[in-house]
Amino acid sequence: MEKTKTHDAEISVEDRLRALYSLQLVDSEIDKIKTLRGELPLEVQDLEDEIAGLETRLGNLREEVVVLEKSVQKKNLEIGEAEALIKKYEEQQKNVRNNREFDSLSKEIEYQNLEIELFNKKIREFNVQIEEKKVVIGDSEAVFGERKSDLDNKRSELDEIISDTQKEEEGLFKKLEKVQSVIEERLLTAYKRIRSNARNGLAVVPVQRDACGGCFNQIPPQRQLDIKSRKKIIVCEYCGRILVDDEIIKEGKI
Repeated sequence: MEKTKTHDAEISVEDRLRALYSLQLVDSEIDKIKTLRGELPLEVQDLEDEIAGLETRLGNLREEVVVLEKSVQKKNLEIGEAEALIKKYEEQQKNVRNNREFDSLSKEIEYQNLEIELFNKKIREFNVQIEEKKVVIGDSEAVFGERKSDLDNKRSELDEIISDTQKEEEGLFKKLEKVQSVIEERLLTAYKRIRSNARNGLAVVPVQRDACGGCFNQIPPQRQLDIKSRKKIIVCEYCGRILVDDEIIKEGKI
């Protein structure tokens, strides 16, 4: 197993089977570490995504409140302008020369009063929207605080597990790289494909009690002899896992 991929042709089938089983052992140990972490990495990612979404929503809501508050300010300015015009027209009425001019100014005053009513109505609508959005902002901030606290706790829990297993995991990945280096690319790809399709992550399994150690279907005696001869790589005809004999299992090590 000291040979590299440049010497694939020199590696016997028996050595390939041993390498594949060693690879399976390393992968299974890495799987145990991932199982220890459980759903924590996904939970952390979900919380991070939710918090990012809440931040975006809060930012949008706060911007909308600012826009509404500016709209209120604008309407107040327009009310002030309308009131100034009313005052101006009332002063002009004192100096009119005929009823027609007086009536014309009266219509202008009436129009500005209607504008003031409309502006006040808009202000009331804007203020209602502002209050509604502030309630939503308050609720969202409360949820944000809860999710942030959850995230901090989950991260702390995950970091603790990672810290406990980091050294072991680094060692396993080094072994994984070393074992993979002696397995030809085609075989390695097949192993990964089989492993990805297996629920328990087992791509290489022993023959136990005349059955496949993966799916537990019976293996014919002649097939078992072929497996023990180690002349070729044999897969289970039911589940597709690579089969190895007891001797390889017994001497197998990480």
